[in-house]
This record gives sequence, C-alpha cells and structure tokens, in this order.
Amino acid sequence: MPSFLGGFPIRKNKQMNIQQENIDELNAVVTIKVGPEDYDNQYEKAVKKVQQQVAMPGFRPGKVPNSLVKKKYGKSILLEELNKVLSESLNNYISENKLEILGHPLAKTNQDNLDLDNQKEFSFSFDLGLAPQINVEVSSATTMPYSVIKVDDELVEKYVKDVRKNNGKPINPEVAGDKDVLFLDIVQLDENGTILPGGIFKSTSIGIERLKNDAAKAKLTGLKKEDKVVVNIKELYETPVEMNISLGVDKTAAETLDCNLQLTVKNIARLEDAEMNQELFDKIYGEGVVTTEEDFRKKIGEELAVMFSIDADKKFFGDVQEKLLNENNVQLPDEFLKRWLLTANDKTVTIEQIENDYENWSRMMKWKLIEGKVARNFELKVTAEEMKEETARFVIDQYRKYGQHPDEKELDKMVHTILAKEDEARKIADNIMDRKLLVLFKSTFTLENKEVAYDEFFGLKK
Repeated sequence: MPSFLGGFPIRKNKQMNIQQENIDELNAVVTIKVGPEDYDNQYEKAVKKVQQQVAMPGFRPGKVPNSLVKKKYGKSILLEELNKVLSESLNNYISENKLEILGHPLAKTNQDNLDLDNQKEFSFSFDLGLAPQINVEVSSATTMPYSVIKVDDELVEKYVKDVRKNNGKPINPEVAGDKDVLFLDIVQLDENGTILPGGIFKSTSIGIERLKNDAAKAKLTGLKKEDKVVVNIKELYETPVEMNISLGVDKTAAETLDCNLQLTVKNIARLEDAEMNQELFDKIYGEGVVTTEEDFRKKIGEELAVMFSIDADKKFFGDVQEKLLNENNVQLPDEFLKRWLLTANDKTVTIEQIENDYENWSRMMKWKLIEGKVARNFELKVTAEEMKEETARFVIDQYRKYGQHPDEKELDKMVHTILAKEDEARKIADNIMDRKLLVLFKSTFTLENKEVAYDEFFGLKK
C-alpha cells in the first residue's frame, strides 16, 4: 500500500482542498486538508471488509461487532484510507496542473503525531522538487566536430596479421622460438644442484612470450626436446600466486621460497600463422566471397571503417552531451533531491554517500532533462513495438552465441519476461532513444569531419 511518506502512482480523484506555495522556481510546498467527508465512506467500507474476514474468540467468522473491529483495527484502517486519499488527491493535483516534478513528493507531516482517536480534520504538507524550465537549441547553425578514424595500409596490415594469427594452426617445431609454449617436467634442486627428494616435481607448460624476466626468456629460447636448463624459481614466477597455480606450491611457503629448478623440455608448441590463401578467405567470409589478397585486405579495411564509425559515434554523442550541458546551465533543487535520494534508496545509502556521488548523479539528471526536452521538441518517441523488436533481437543474439535459435513461442515468452522488469525495460528504452538522438544530432548539426589517426583517437600515443 503506498504511503503518504513515499511516491505515488498517478491516479484520478476528485479535487480536494489543496494549496500550493512556491518557495522558489525549483521548490514548492503543497498542503492538502482532509475532512470526514473525504474519507468516511471509504473508511466504513474498509471496516466492513475487515469485519467479514476477521475472527475473534466468542464470535463466528464475519460476525464480529463493528465496534470491536474499530477498537482493534480502526486506527490502522483509518491511516490506510488516509494514505489512499492523499495519494489519489496529490497525484490528481499534479496531473491536472501539469506540474513537472523531480523524484517524488516528500511528506513534511509526521504520521506519528496524528491523533487518530479524536482528530477529524487533517492537514498534510508535501515538499515538491520542480523541474527547471530549459530551452535547448539543436540546429544546423551549430557546427560539431566529427572524428573519422583513418584506415591506412599499416592498420590494415596489423589486423591482417591478427586474423592470420587467430586462425593459425598448431605445429611442434624442433627449436623453441621466443613466442612458443614449452611443455616441461620441472624438479626442484638442492643447494648442490641435485634433485631434492620430496621437493617440487611437476609437469606444466610455460609461454615464453608471457615471461616478464628477460634472463628466463633467453634461457628458454632455442631449447630442443629433452634439453635441460636450470632456472631460479623467481625468474619464472613473480608472485606466490603464480607458483601456486603452476607448480602447486603452498601459498604460504611460496612467500619465502627461493630455489633453483631443473626444466626438461618434453614438447614445443607454436601457433603458425594461417597462410594467405583461399582457404583463409573462405573461412573468414564464406566460400567464394573473397578470391584475392587485394580484396581480402579491402574487405578488412571496410570492416574496420564500420567498426571505428561506432567508436566515432560514441565520441560524437559524448561531445554533444558536453556541449549541451555547458550551454544550458540547468539548475536543480539539490537539497530536495538529496533528501529524496535518501528515502528512495530505503536507507541502503548514507547522506555522506549521497553527497559524494551527487555531482555525478545530478549531471546525469541534467542530461535526462535536456534529452527529454530535445525529444519533445523533435517528437522523438519510443514505441512499445520498438521495445519488443529491440528485446527480441537481444534474445536472438544470446541464442546465436550457443548456435541456437528460439522458436516464436519461446521468443515471445522471453521478451515478455524481460520487459516486465522495470529496470530492464528502462535500459532498452534508453538505448533506443539514444540511437534516435544520435541520428537527430548527426542529421541536424553541421558536422565538420576531421580525419584522425588510429593511435591519436584511441590515445595510444604518449
């Protein structure tokens, strides 16, 4: 049951004695006066309903006298009906007066101070946080930079190498290279260089390229099958955790362990890059789609351009957000919102946490207000059908990861389940609206395309 200390669903009810006092442009107090004529009928009906359900010693079910029901349950019933009346009246007032509020109304009246035995007339006051009036301009008069990430031959070659490596085949070379994996028998040696009875004895693998110690890399590179080499344990493993995982050494003992290990090479593994041939082309793009190395590189370049355009769109959208936030100095009823956040989180956060996080939270709130204004100005809406289609695509993508596809009945069921969750539905609606806003911004602002090198865009250069 909604409480007049919390938020309310919008519902219509008759207008009551309600007054609004505007404290400033962002804060108001609404006072509702309630008399017996506003709640008596509902109260008596609620008493009769309880009377039909309650059981007391000496009375048959449903035959408990009305006076006894009121004596035992009257206060809680009255308080519940007052909450209903307040909920309906306040929201009716907000709706009919088209008040744009932030958060939910916060009650100033403490229900513990009500004299429900003797009081007939009640007055309840609520603090309201009002949404600011903002005017957002989105037009071709504004020029926005748009990054076009340069896809040059060097970048294409890098991705060609990655494709060949990721689709390579394993081989077992005779001599270990600096990027190979060695399969080893490892035994612990004593101070004299002989095998320590009861010491470490483990078969494991080590990737030479992953080693951080250059001396260890040099010792392992160039080894052949059955070659033996002595390496200090700390040259192979930097942390006790690594020793525990690879050698099974107790973590506590590994903290102080310092010894030499004898490594015997049992096998060498190398992932050889795939050859640049039709087999690779068909594997990546399907049979016969690409037939030459030139077309293969061209295809990769096109894919990179599409992939980078997504990154460019994200940056552009962020730049637009920054610009509109800076141009529109949106003011919020900060103190009200901090109080509301404290109540909305059901005491799971402290006022200190809210103070620390408020700047980021208020920034998101300001953007939501700007976003809403732009959406209304350009009549952008998210329909129920769009949300269903978006959710269905998400579900199908999840099935495809496992090589499956849901039937129509199962798909509809999962879409319904996801959209029934308020948080999930909100995320989906936000994603759709973000895409619509991106299209709007790109088509309305005047874009100044700027070609940017890959390293510069992704901040790889120091």
